[in-house]
Amino acid sequence: MAKSKKKMKKAAPKSRKVSLKATQVKKAASKSAKRAHSPKIPGYDDLPVRAGAPAGAAWGVFGDDDEVGTINLLTPERVIAAAASIRSGKVFALNLPINIPDPPLFTRGRHTHTVKVFPNAEFVLDDYLDNFYPQSSSQWDALAHVKHPVYGAYNGIPDNQMTGRGGMRLGIDNLARRGIAGRGVLADVARYYDRVGKEIDFTKAESIPLEDVQAALEYEGVALHTGDVLLIRIGWTKFYLSASDEIKADLARETVVPGIEASQRTARWLWDTHLAAVASDSPALEALPKAAEDTEFLHFHMLAFFGMPIGEMWNLEGLAEDCAADGRYDFFLTSAPLNIPGGIGSPPNALAIK
Repeated sequence: MAKSKKKMKKAAPKSRKVSLKATQVKKAASKSAKRAHSPKIPGYDDLPVRAGAPAGAAWGVFGDDDEVGTINLLTPERVIAAAASIRSGKVFALNLPINIPDPPLFTRGRHTHTVKVFPNAEFVLDDYLDNFYPQSSSQWDALAHVKHPVYGAYNGIPDNQMTGRGGMRLGIDNLARRGIAGRGVLADVARYYDRVGKEIDFTKAESIPLEDVQAALEYEGVALHTGDVLLIRIGWTKFYLSASDEIKADLARETVVPGIEASQRTARWLWDTHLAAVASDSPALEALPKAAEDTEFLHFHMLAFFGMPIGEMWNLEGLAEDCAADGRYDFFLTSAPLNIPGGIGSPPNALAIK
């Protein structure tokens, strides 16, 4: 017994040291968070800041030559502060396999995967993809993906400088070189709907009101901070993975999907919340196709006006289960898009670390 007590006495200082270190890290993260919130960003009603830019456009906010938009909000200080969201060390990969959906949506083709055996070294394997659409599965949209039909692309970059239109600007390679890391927050609208008795018809272009996204966040008890990456789960991935072959074939012929409300007030909220990016498990983030009388397209506001990247068809199921289990809906998020020079999109290669 005496020996046991001695061992316990020796172990105690080590425990206090670890506790002190954890406290110091927490305080440092808190200070970093305060510093991270200090830069002033114009509100939606103060846009534009550049003469001649369209109303509601953030052109020039991050510099006249900028090509990464709101990802600029992921400052080193915010990345440090985001590390405080790692508590359990659990890692969740947020990418679907590249062959899902199958058949692909939006008239995209199937890829083929070939494994090659080296003829003079049969112990070595290589492989290649043909007909690979980087946006056929989980994806980021590059800022070049959608321009405004009247006012043009993000930051007023002219067509002859854009990738695919004469130049190489606004491609996904900008995000790949920059890298994406920071605090992520999950708005689990699907789980909130289950709780309050609401349903989504995944075979129709239903619009999820902005208030329901806000209510989901309020129910979760999580607050959004400047520079956050917001992930919105509506339950589409879960629906699709259990859908019949007939429904999947119908979706490939005509892609009809629900999504969040596409309106100026949604755009205003996204900007005034100062998010770095938004991703969803929906194939389009917003509901598609649009009704004939509907002229609002959230992609115009986010990609062309704000420079705010859009993620689509992310696999949020495992992450959502864990968030519901421990009641924590924030996490550290990393994403490394493929460095495709002039690319229009990429798999996100995204991880949520809780």
